Amino acid sequence: MNAPTDLNALKQRQQAAWASGDYAVIGSTLQIVGEQLAEACDLRTDERVLDVAAGNGNATLAAARRGCIVTSTDYVGSLLERGAERARAEGLHAAFQVADAENLPFDDASFDVVLSTFGVMFSPDQARAATEMARVCRPGGRIGLANWTPEGFIGQVFKTLGRHLPPPAGVQPPSRWGVEANLHTLFGQTADAISVTPRLFNFRYRSAAHFIDVFRTWYGPIHKAFAALPAESAQALERDLTELLTRMNRAGGASLVVPSEYLEVVVTRR
Repeated sequence: MNAPTDLNALKQRQQAAWASGDYAVIGSTLQIVGEQLAEACDLRTDERVLDVAAGNGNATLAAARRGCIVTSTDYVGSLLERGAERARAEGLHAAFQVADAENLPFDDASFDVVLSTFGVMFSPDQARAATEMARVCRPGGRIGLANWTPEGFIGQVFKTLGRHLPPPAGVQPPSRWGVEANLHTLFGQTADAISVTPRLFNFRYRSAAHFIDVFRTWYGPIHKAFAALPAESAQALERDLTELLTRMNRAGGASLVVPSEYLEVVVTRR
């Protein structure tokens, strides 16, 4: 029998991975997702909004643009600093606070809206993270999520990484947050309604080689994967990623445009 996975140790490794590279280089390209999620949640001026696992603040900035009172949280302080820089540059107001999605340092029902774009889905203890988001959201409030699906491009990227560096046994893949049935498992006890809309985000790069170069330099999980593999295995991973990118590219040979499916989710708190 395998020993149970140490989720705290896993979280520490994940935190180190996201702190490596510079996710903000990737995150800033995803801003449209935060804007669309803010509209899906119908944010109102002066609503109290919490962005969980905010990274460099896409949902944070979207909420601040709509006049909300925003608190931006992540367990990687350097990413919050990048979010704060973006807010200052745009003359937007938000508070930034280091916090763990599985242990949010806020009172029950503190927020009208709780958001996360491609962040909370990476929490090792998925049920606990969902419970925490629901706890700090007031009754009648909304929880807005953007989650990569298993079948979509980023889901396939993580499956490809898993073939070269198998994930710890007993840990659920982040892409389960992109499965509607699992969202009902996570939030069914606290939700009055769960609305799910499939959407596409287009990754736009010069070529497959350009995408891989950017992601292996700046995107923590891919950066750490390449660093952990010996040269021959790293070359095999690069070949597999190139094949995936080429197969999913809808721009032909002149450029790279890869649609990646995600679920836009709005949970209405009971």
